[in-house]
Amino acid sequence: MWTSLNDSLCELGESPFWHPQERSLYWLDIPGRTVLRTRGEIGNATVERWPLPTEPGCMAPAASGGLVIALRDGIYRAPAWGGPLTLLARVDHDVRTMRFNDGKCDPQGRFWAGTINEAKDRASAALYCLDARGGTPRLERMAQGVTTANGLAFAPDARTLYWADTPAHRVSAWDWDAEANRLSHERVFRQFEPKSNSPYQGRPDGATVDAQGHYWAAMFEGGQLLRLSPAGEQVAALPVPVQCPTMPCFGGEDLRTLFVTSARRGRPADELARLPASGQVLAMRTEVSGLPVRFFRE
Repeated sequence: MWTSLNDSLCELGESPFWHPQERSLYWLDIPGRTVLRTRGEIGNATVERWPLPTEPGCMAPAASGGLVIALRDGIYRAPAWGGPLTLLARVDHDVRTMRFNDGKCDPQGRFWAGTINEAKDRASAALYCLDARGGTPRLERMAQGVTTANGLAFAPDARTLYWADTPAHRVSAWDWDAEANRLSHERVFRQFEPKSNSPYQGRPDGATVDAQGHYWAAMFEGGQLLRLSPAGEQVAALPVPVQCPTMPCFGGEDLRTLFVTSARRGRPADELARLPASGQVLAMRTEVSGLPVRFFRE
């Protein structure tokens, strides 16, 4: 049974993670230019909001405190909640039509973030990795050729990287040498049917991987989360009471609470009336546990 978090309404919620030390859920409202976090026990939590200067696409907690956040024009370091932002790396893209989108940290503490071409007129978005360990931050482009970067996730054994292109309805997988940070053997992990086909499952948005190595994809406009095996086979479909789930994560003390953000921006009035939880964060207990959030290291 899904429940909605109190005071969690957003236009477009994204990038949720469970902070184990704070026992808090963090997430973003991209068009609302806001970071949100819970304070107190989830069932009775209050929500704090921190406004940002531009749209945040994704974020991760930092091992030394605070956050690393990908904004429209670059990746920034926030040492403390509500504090000043320091630029770590800027990407040379046209900020009028390009911004950062989905991302997270890998087990080594590097921060990965993909971009989105908001004009949707060409596959000009890319995936970047920022390594700030032991000195000057180094930003490297790792993959490209998509329109909307989404669905980033790492297998538990750190040997496979997943990445989605939402408009293409496709999730790709790479062999990943985590130590050398090299990708090889790109392949289609799962290709979903286009919107013209019926019934429509939705298109892959944000994602996470559970402790058994299964990939959980939020299916935007599909009203469901799909659990895919390491071979890309669908093993479960979990309906949600919103049309547009955006990204799942596991949290709670045992990492068996599944959270999912959602969107309401631009959705039809009749849909919002029928699905009033749209834009809220949803939570549900699961039998399977997730993986802990990875911290940014510098």
